[in-house]
Amino acid sequence: MSKRAVLEVIALDAEDAVAAEAGGADRLELVTDMAADGLTPPVETFAGIRAAVGIPLRVMLRLADGFAAGDVRLLVRTARELRAAGADEFVLGFLDGTGEPDLVALEAVLAELDGCRWTFHRAIDRAADRDASRKRLSDLPGLDTYLTAGSAAGVDEGLPTLLAEAARRGEPGYEPRLLVGGGLRLDHLPRLRAAGVDAFHIGGAARPGGWHGPVSAQAVREWRAAVDAS
Repeated sequence: MSKRAVLEVIALDAEDAVAAEAGGADRLELVTDMAADGLTPPVETFAGIRAAVGIPLRVMLRLADGFAAGDVRLLVRTARELRAAGADEFVLGFLDGTGEPDLVALEAVLAELDGCRWTFHRAIDRAADRDASRKRLSDLPGLDTYLTAGSAAGVDEGLPTLLAEAARRGEPGYEPRLLVGGGLRLDHLPRLRAAGVDAFHIGGAARPGGWHGPVSAQAVREWRAAVDAS
């Protein structure tokens, strides 16, 4: 029997996390400040969510809006504090001014993560050259997922790229799992599933009341059913 596809839901607090787990989410991405597209949550928030749910959590490591690393020493310290609190999966991704992966910043943070599994987030959708970036990142320890819409503009525009990348799974640079998110809608699922995509990421789609309202277990349930059916 094939393993079911992964459904990852953004959680801002323990209330979100409990609702997402109740709705059938497999994993949570923990962030704060969605006005800045998701930044690192406080350690206390992580600890409260970890105590509230049993599913895996991936914690964002990002200090400011945009895709520059910023203060690398502060990033490293933040990663160390989260690890000490029990965090063992992460989300990160930094680009330099030319749109290339910032390997210096990434390697500094990854040294602190000590082999933890992590997602390279939608910075890949802003990279100057997706293919070259994947190949440059391929030797980094723990990288097992790319969160991507296929385009900075979202899944509608990025769908051809996503389908092409799904077809390359297993090639050098294409071993990590594609986790599709960023303007993802239910009607995208059949084509993505048919292409072999088996991981999906939702944020606003899990919140009928918008980002100022909580995650709805029922909304997550509908996505769970749709992901499984397609």
